[in-house]
Parts: sequence; C-alpha cells; structure tokens
Amino acid sequence: MTMNEPIKNRYDFVVLFEVTNGNPNGDPDAGNMPRLDPETGLGLVTDVCLKRKIRNYVEVAKEDEQGYRIYIKENVPLNRSDQEALKYIGAEEVKGLKKKDPEADRKIRDFMCSNFYDIRTFGAVMTTFVTGALNCGQVRGPVQLGFARSIDPIAPQEITITRTAITTEKDAENKKTEMGRKYIVPYGLYRVEGYISANLARKVTGFSEADLEILWQAIINMFEHDHSAARGNMAVRELVVFKHETELGCCPAYKLFDCVRAELKDKSREPRSYEDYDVTVDEDKIPQGVTCIRKI
Repeated sequence: MTMNEPIKNRYDFVVLFEVTNGNPNGDPDAGNMPRLDPETGLGLVTDVCLKRKIRNYVEVAKEDEQGYRIYIKENVPLNRSDQEALKYIGAEEVKGLKKKDPEADRKIRDFMCSNFYDIRTFGAVMTTFVTGALNCGQVRGPVQLGFARSIDPIAPQEITITRTAITTEKDAENKKTEMGRKYIVPYGLYRVEGYISANLARKVTGFSEADLEILWQAIINMFEHDHSAARGNMAVRELVVFKHETELGCCPAYKLFDCVRAELKDKSREPRSYEDYDVTVDEDKIPQGVTCIRKI
C-alpha cells in the first residue's frame, strides 16, 4: 500500500493535554470564562477548538502545498474556495446545470477533498456554492473528535490586571492606567477521544496514510505554534493510538478507551503538574486484533 492510498485500518485514539495558568477555551456566553460542566466542575474544550489547532498546524507546516490547503480559516470566505471548484468543472458546464446534478456535485466533492486537507480529514458542509444550482452537500470526514474533558475538577480564577495603554484621549487626562480582567486555570489535565473510519476514508474523502501521519504530527504539535498569554502553557502529553487489523474494527471503541487511565497520585491535594498523575495503558485488556501505539 502506498502513502497516497486511502487508509485500510480503523483507528481510535486518546489524547491527554495540559494547561497551566491559561484559558484553554473561553465561553463567550460566560464572559470568556473557561468552559466547564456546572454539575461536576470538570473543564471542557470543544471539538471545534481542537480542530482549529490541527488546521493551524497543517497550514503552518505545509504552507498551502498542493493537496494540503485549509478550507476553513480566518478571513477567507468559503465561497472564494468554492469558486475554484466551479472553474475546475468548467464554466460552460455550470451554465447548463439543472437544480440537481449528481455528477457535477460528485466532481466538486472530489476536487474539494483532493485539494483541502481539512475537508479530507474532518469533512465539511458545502451547500453555499454561489451559483445556487450546485450542492455537494455534507461530506462526512473519517476523523472525528469529541469534547475534551478535564480529569479532575478545575478551579478557574479571575485575575485583575493593570495596563498602561489608555483607550481614549479623555481618559488619558484623568488616569495613567486602566484595569482589566482575565481568566486562568491554574492547572488542568484534559482528555479527548477520537475516531478514524477507514470505511469513510475509502468511500468518501480518500484520507490516506500520508494524511494520517500529518494528523499525528498535528495533534502532537497543535499547541506548539499557538502559544499566547491568554492560553498560558499548553502541551500534549500523551497520544495513545489503537490500530485495528480491519477496516470496520475488531471491537467497540469504549473498550479501548477504558484501557487508558489517568489518576492522581495524591488525592488529598490539587493537581499542579503532569507529574501529579499516574498515566497507564492496560495492554492486557486490549482485545485481539488491535495494536496499541503510544506516539509520545
């Protein structure tokens, strides 16, 4: 099998990442406070946030290399990329299209999947083509992530800060500093689980072995090129990959996820570093036909 052929094995994976003195994913409906489950106090990070980090890494690493461009990115309207697909199938074909043309929709879908890494990976909803007569619909990507959830409850802190930058001339006449606020999580270890469908890769997007290697690199390094004062220190600590021998898999994903455990060494004190945890993978419980690979 070559690196450009669609993957032939199903994968499930677990990622553990940490945040120190930062806000991993602010909630705009709560004044940008770190997201949390109100019943348990566990911190949350959305799948959309994590996919953004992966997209950003691929964009930095590949720099718009053919086949590795990013469809969903800041300050670029989707229709701008859609226009490229219209040109690809030919302007004369566009004029003669009926309301529904499955063959044209397929050509557009294949063009978008082959050119944009994030569509090939995560899928996309492509119903906004400017002609109104084309619609290749929702493309289901083979790679899916859930929400990340912290291992233990987090304790968000609101920090008051002062700044010397005054907003207006009038304010500058009366004061030399202004007050501001920011939220931080002193320390949190988060866990997210993911799935990779070889079946969807083969039937829909063509997600390949080369794409898979880029994905692992992007997950491991997704915070390395995204540092900011607001997010504090964030780092991926574990990437545990379960490779199935078959396309449809050898067992349910939950059985594999249950093999990965992160537990506090001393439950009498709050965690403040990764070393406060014991992280284990119970390989004796992994069913036959599945291989465990710890990438970091």
